[in-house]
Amino acid sequence: MRILLTGVSGQVGWELQRALAPLGEVIAADRNCLDLADTAGIRGSVAALAPDLIVNPAAYTAVDKAESEPGLAQAINAAAPAELAACGIPLVHFSTDYVFDGRKPGAYIETDAPNPLGVYGVTKLAGEQAVQHAGIPHLILRTSWVYGLRGRNFLLTMQRLARERDSLAVVDDQFGAPTWSRLIAEAAALAIARWLDRPEQTATSGIYHLSCGGRTSWHGFTAAILAQLAGANEKLASLTAIPTSGYPTPAARPANSQLNCDKLAATFGVRLPDWETALALCLEQNLPQSTK
Repeated sequence: MRILLTGVSGQVGWELQRALAPLGEVIAADRNCLDLADTAGIRGSVAALAPDLIVNPAAYTAVDKAESEPGLAQAINAAAPAELAACGIPLVHFSTDYVFDGRKPGAYIETDAPNPLGVYGVTKLAGEQAVQHAGIPHLILRTSWVYGLRGRNFLLTMQRLARERDSLAVVDDQFGAPTWSRLIAEAAALAIARWLDRPEQTATSGIYHLSCGGRTSWHGFTAAILAQLAGANEKLASLTAIPTSGYPTPAARPANSQLNCDKLAATFGVRLPDWETALALCLEQNLPQSTK
């Protein structure tokens, strides 16, 4: 099987290169090979690569910047998935908790009505809908609060700021489940393998939630990160909880990003651990070899 993988420089895309390797030949497409912002050229590029499956974790993820660059966000998050789906090849597309407004008190299920709060969420929802309406076998995997040991993400930012600053003020009224990019990739690869192994992919095509279990706030996530750093006897910043109103941003965030992942478990037998276990596993990868 030839698997076309987009977004290989991103957190999830980077991990998917390894996770998908057992399933076939992974064509890791960077911008020189497949520029998703150039939507007019997508079909031709895909045709030249001739994949049997497309896996698309690529996205415009600068949530605040999207408010001032709606055209670029629309191109990458909405128009590009539509063009990929129009190629008529089975497609695995990654989406986000930001398609919801966060007003639901409990965890969101796949059939809850989307109501995005900003440009990023609006464009990601449009991408989902384009894939759904294309009439091809597809999986849409929504995830949340993604972090990892490379690139730009909340974990690495907090580790750096905790060492550089005397104090940190972090929002304590937005809730979700931080999810390690490596676990997303491994779980996605397993679900894809089981999906492809079935005689009819269309029967199980649709939206699935894929995130870690449990629930915390950004403040709670930061506290867990600092607890790990404290074990190294480093001088760290003090931590203070603040409301969302105390940290205004151009784009509104959903207050509740918790995703119910029972459908993925029931259909493909795949479930991620709780966020605290996942964080411990991730941080253990960053320890010096002598301390493992």
